[in-house]
Amino acid sequence: MGREAACAFARWIAVEEVGLEAAKLIAVADVHEPTLNWFKRVDTVTQLTTNYEEILTNPEVDAVYVALPHALHESVYGAVIDSGKDLLGEKPFGIDLASCERLVTKIEASNYFVRCSSEFPFYPVAHAAFNYLAQNNIGIPIEGKSFFWHSSDVNPNKTINWKRQVKTCGEIGVMGDLGMHVCHLPFRLSITPIKVYAQLQKIFAERPDQDGAMVPCDTWDNARLITECVVNNSNFESHNSFPFLFETKRIAPSETNTWGFELIGTKGGVRITTKYPKTFMTLEVFGNDQVWRQIDLGSESEFQTITGAIFETGFSDALLQMWVAFTLERSGKLGSRFGCATPEEALMSHRLFDAALQSHKTGRAIDL
Repeated sequence: MGREAACAFARWIAVEEVGLEAAKLIAVADVHEPTLNWFKRVDTVTQLTTNYEEILTNPEVDAVYVALPHALHESVYGAVIDSGKDLLGEKPFGIDLASCERLVTKIEASNYFVRCSSEFPFYPVAHAAFNYLAQNNIGIPIEGKSFFWHSSDVNPNKTINWKRQVKTCGEIGVMGDLGMHVCHLPFRLSITPIKVYAQLQKIFAERPDQDGAMVPCDTWDNARLITECVVNNSNFESHNSFPFLFETKRIAPSETNTWGFELIGTKGGVRITTKYPKTFMTLEVFGNDQVWRQIDLGSESEFQTITGAIFETGFSDALLQMWVAFTLERSGKLGSRFGCATPEEALMSHRLFDAALQSHKTGRAIDL
């Protein structure tokens, strides 16, 4: 993800937002030598080090992006904040709820700008869905879902890594790895879980390590969180609770990083997925008739770029949009537009995931 960020900065010339200062990568820390050497091709980089603390003392660095295993979030994110730098940190902001709570307390006590990485809601279809739901009365909410699926772990011989071990990923497993992606848009729409019943799966108990020896794979592979939610949004006619499904899967055969969102009410709704990245669907209700209306979108992003609207958007474009949102909000120029996930939203996600663990252990729905 660090290399992806470097590529996003290299494409900054494509951004046409008025008054936006260009982001420039100048310092990189990585303990993996081949990865660190990759950054030598970035001509703006003036500092390469295996010790991240060295970039925290660099006076030319204004903000730091940290992409590390969850077990290192609390210590490294805390060090960034203590150094007086702004921060964009990878989800889920700590290995567990207690770690995230300590981090958010530290952030709130500081004067620094901190956000959590979550790229997928910056796809044009997500931008369209957010604006549609902000501007249209969809009536009484009936149900919704937000999901992230991929299939790379279908192969039982895939070598284990830090995401498949509790000591580095956390007991929340796939929820910590993918969960902020499914929480970001619902939370920003003020959809708030008040009760959760969790269905968690460990599908492969072992995987080979780097030497081929079989070792425990002890994190959750798949998670379905069946929640009861309330919403504080004037475009809903009722504030009664309604069912909402949060779903994260590492083992979803045939899926390759498929992110999606759906929300249906008595007067309308939206349905989007990156499986069909151009297709924006809205539910139109005409008395006894209901019709799903489909619109093909191009590169119609939240933040203007040189790319014409006839072209399609991909992951790298959404990532660039996220970085533009971070930079604009950091400088106080975001306005009412969609922004990066906040530390408070990361904390909300941890509370949901922690309740999901309790639900699985007890076999009962848990109040949040």
